[in-house]
Amino acid sequence: MSEAVLVAEGLVVGHNGIPAVQDLDLTVAAGAVTTLLGPNGAGKTTTLLALAGLLPLISGRVTVLGAPVDHRRPHRTARRGLRLVPDDRGLFAPLTVAEHLRLAAPTPDPAREKAVLDRFPALEGVRGRRAGLLSGGEQQMLAIAAALVGRPKVLMVDEMSLGLAPMVVQDMLPAIRTMARAEGIAVLLVEQHVDLALAVSDHAIVLNHGRVVLSGEAERLRGDREQLTAAYFDGAGPRSAPS
Repeated sequence: MSEAVLVAEGLVVGHNGIPAVQDLDLTVAAGAVTTLLGPNGAGKTTTLLALAGLLPLISGRVTVLGAPVDHRRPHRTARRGLRLVPDDRGLFAPLTVAEHLRLAAPTPDPAREKAVLDRFPALEGVRGRRAGLLSGGEQQMLAIAAALVGRPKVLMVDEMSLGLAPMVVQDMLPAIRTMARAEGIAVLLVEQHVDLALAVSDHAIVLNHGRVVLSGEAERLRGDREQLTAAYFDGAGPRSAPS
């Protein structure tokens, strides 16, 4: 069994002391992809912010690579190897693609840049273009590529497909899955394209109203549309997918 790299136990987190996510247990192993699903307002982004140390916990515990996450010093978690690609992509509009990739690595690493760009070949031809002039798909590719250049141990991507054509998403998701397996990266996705996400995931969790209402192997959830739909829209649970 692969090492558990990202672990949340009894996570309760919210805003201004009001819980938005309650009693969440989550484990992402090295080389595995986990998808966090659920309707808008379910608490998915709040969960990612808490896991990254950017939002204080009300209660519970989060560890990354065996060390607790301290929201007062989230940079320490980043230094241990956690990268979060936010839903706004976190790019600097005046900087070029090449500049983003160069800044993403602790030290210049042309070989690493090439390896990442091989996974996102559409970026090769726009290396000198400013991020603000890229298409939405190119911006998302750049955000993920910049995170990968830094050789993360944990990669979290919030709403990767937001505003993108399904064909673009179909190219990016397998690339993330391939690198996760090849490099032992623990990946946590928040995604609205349910079928596409489940197709590349090992495990999936459905949140509704801030609580886990369904979890299990992604392949099993994908094959039980009735149960998945009920959890996603009705919030019936909590449940685990049948084995």
